[in-house]
Amino acid sequence: MSTTHFYEPAQGHRLSHDPFKAIVAPRPIGWVSTVDAQGRANLAPYSFFNAIADTPPMLAFSSVGRKDSVSNCEATGVFVWNLATRPLAERMNDSAAPLAHGISEFARAGLTPAPSRLVEAPRVAESPASLECRVVDIHRLRDLDGAAIDNWLVIGQVIGVHIDRAFLTEDGLFDTFAARPILRAGYRADYAEIGHEAKFEMVRPTA
Repeated sequence: MSTTHFYEPAQGHRLSHDPFKAIVAPRPIGWVSTVDAQGRANLAPYSFFNAIADTPPMLAFSSVGRKDSVSNCEATGVFVWNLATRPLAERMNDSAAPLAHGISEFARAGLTPAPSRLVEAPRVAESPASLECRVVDIHRLRDLDGAAIDNWLVIGQVIGVHIDRAFLTEDGLFDTFAARPILRAGYRADYAEIGHEAKFEMVRPTA
């Protein structure tokens, strides 16, 4: 008897819940703030998110459905990514509520929209780090047959960085572990927290 469970996604996973997002985990959270053409702010977390380049620095998030964040990115060409941390976890979750267009997730979650330096979208003042981005591209994703699916990939280039000085070490390093980022890990309600107790180091081989 095989020791692995194999399935083809198109044929179904034959498990109680789809394991895909539990296997590709943990994932950083794309906590994205935008504004619409009228200047109204929107804030939403995305579980499909990550850095995709460092020179120049670029981020990407993918939206299931053409939500306000995607429409706002298309209309204004900018967004801000805000680091979601354990102290902000419940408010980050609150910002995921399906509010009507134009209703402030900042207000609902009790968060402060702080002005950005280079883009129109506000950042989350309470977040220890925020990255101002200009949109490089927006793609509607397609499957193997070339059929468009209801997922939209937004790629942004980082043009401005805000860091709370409390999380900068004397050596000038951003202390990721002290900031206590949270990540999507596992199924619908599962998150993970990064802390100093989880830290270990490895040096990349040079040969």
